[in-house]
Amino acid sequence: MKRIMISAALGLAIGMAWAAKASQAQEKPPLRVAIAGLVHGHVDGFFRGALKRQDIQIVGIADPDRALFATYAKKYGLDDKLYYPDLEEMVKATKPQAVLGYTSTFDHRKLVETCAKLGVPVMMEKPLAVSASDAYAIAKAAKDGKITVLVNYETSWYPSNHEAYDLAHSGTLGDIRKVVVHDGHSGPKEIGVGPEFLSWLTDPKLNGGGALFDFGCYGADLMTWLMNGEKPLTVTAVTQQIKPEIYTKVDDEATIVITYPKAQAIIQASWNWPFDRKDMEVYGATGSVVTVKRDAVMVRRKGEPEAKMEKATPVTPPYDDSLTYLRAVLLDGAKVDGLSSLETNVTVTQILDAARESAKTGKRVSIAQ
Repeated sequence: MKRIMISAALGLAIGMAWAAKASQAQEKPPLRVAIAGLVHGHVDGFFRGALKRQDIQIVGIADPDRALFATYAKKYGLDDKLYYPDLEEMVKATKPQAVLGYTSTFDHRKLVETCAKLGVPVMMEKPLAVSASDAYAIAKAAKDGKITVLVNYETSWYPSNHEAYDLAHSGTLGDIRKVVVHDGHSGPKEIGVGPEFLSWLTDPKLNGGGALFDFGCYGADLMTWLMNGEKPLTVTAVTQQIKPEIYTKVDDEATIVITYPKAQAIIQASWNWPFDRKDMEVYGATGSVVTVKRDAVMVRRKGEPEAKMEKATPVTPPYDDSLTYLRAVLLDGAKVDGLSSLETNVTVTQILDAARESAKTGKRVSIAQ
């Protein structure tokens, strides 16, 4: 009886502690965010999720195209008072705690330089920049303005990728030798992205390339993370226009080979896959792990005759969701992770820039250390 009473008391105490924690979370004011740009199709997914959340408050939306804002306003019931034609005007008027970038990749530099001048952190959609020179300028602006700059990749929040990382760094697989990353879909036009999104995705100035930048960035980000930020030695790339009648100005197929002193990565970025895919194979000296969508991995350890399917361990909050993560970094002092960090993504842009040069010249490109 005494043991039961103690157990009940303990359960009550735990319940009260969780209730207090939940209450404290609800009492925290929401993170005030402003939206810069509406031409990136991922903003649609942002509105679908953020408008249902209590921890995020949209205080302003800046885009020069009022008609585009009106489309989203009608779809999601947005207040007309949120609209601003100019980013700087919006930031000065609304004083957000963070700006979320949904512009073309080319406009990321201007976005960060404007926000850095006003002292406002930025999270943008991948990739960081269309060129290494723009990446360096972004890093300088962030340093001078003392602001946090983060890059959001869908795959940053996949439990399968984190499981692969943990296995690779626990010694389970031995030293990393080869990584193969597959990313892409059947093509932006084929999957029906909006006209404002398609127009800049297929513009080499605004996107940096085609599939090379759109999906090559995922593999470059994951490999840089797996290698703990180490810069590669060389980059070699081949691009193609398999559908030149659709993608007249940019590549729709790209393969990038990245070398390190004792490892190699092969990134297969494509607008020609028969289905959507974002998966990775990591081969160590003694074992391997292959990610299976978001939540599972195929693991083969040393001495095992074949790989076995395993459920990936859930990612510990706040590193399981982009907005939860952003709020934790800015308001709670959470550590910036390697996938979204500015430092990692400067390296990612160096890789993509070198890949573009290699594809153009047919030569292997060395990366400055």
